[in-house]
Amino acid sequence: MDINAIKQRLNSLQSTNNTGKKEKIDYSKVYWKPKEEGKYQIRIVPSKLNPKNPFQEVFVHYGFSKFPIYALTNWGEKDPIVEFAAQLRKTNDKENWSLAKKLDPKMRVFAPVIVRGEEEKGVRLWEFGKEIYMQLLGIAEDEDYGDYTDINEGRDFTVDVVKGDIGGRQGLKSSIRIKPKTTSLSSDASLIQTFLKEQPVLLEIQRKMEFDALKEVLQNWLSPEEATGEVDEDEEEEVVEVAPVKAYALKTPMAPKANKADQFDSLFEDEDDNDLPF
Repeated sequence: MDINAIKQRLNSLQSTNNTGKKEKIDYSKVYWKPKEEGKYQIRIVPSKLNPKNPFQEVFVHYGFSKFPIYALTNWGEKDPIVEFAAQLRKTNDKENWSLAKKLDPKMRVFAPVIVRGEEEKGVRLWEFGKEIYMQLLGIAEDEDYGDYTDINEGRDFTVDVVKGDIGGRQGLKSSIRIKPKTTSLSSDASLIQTFLKEQPVLLEIQRKMEFDALKEVLQNWLSPEEATGEVDEDEEEEVVEVAPVKAYALKTPMAPKANKADQFDSLFEDEDDNDLPF
């Protein structure tokens, strides 16, 4: 037994309990996001969670508090906002359906990547929206390219970043180009194993709210004049504002279903490729 290691662990736990704060995460070591205009070369790495699919789709509630909230459905649990939206869709009331659309969590996509020239920082998670996701899926389906995550004969991507209009505001817009030549993930076999095994796990990092707490968030959003909740100052997320609604009413069944294309579009944020900083 390593007594020194045990003492250090005890001290860290006591420190956390005394402050009431969780250990602050250095998000720059977990996520990769271009911070300025330019060209970046990246490699998508096979995911340790699912080597057959590097993409992780997650659903996020925007506009309910100062910070985005990850839906409890990501953890396979019931989510009060999702359940309430489902109840609204059991009516034939247009306002209820409009409110349900606002309540729906939006899909964001993450992939594990290394950035060329920054390999010492290890694998980080790259977040992107619908436009880039569709491109990456399309390239993966193209037989001319094959598996671009292959550790021996995969391909890098160039990410071009420019300033542009994103949903009516100025921000950084990304586009991607796949490299024509195949390359190995690394010439160092031990480093490849490190890349494959040491990857951040998104749902272990992101804060998960309890059902009752999220229910209270929904109630406060529906009745903002009664809201008394406080914001966790430790979260490192961008604000995405969604105007609160007026009253709501549950009525009777049942409005028409959207077609498949509309359903896919509705999974994403209204801003097609609004990559969120961390």
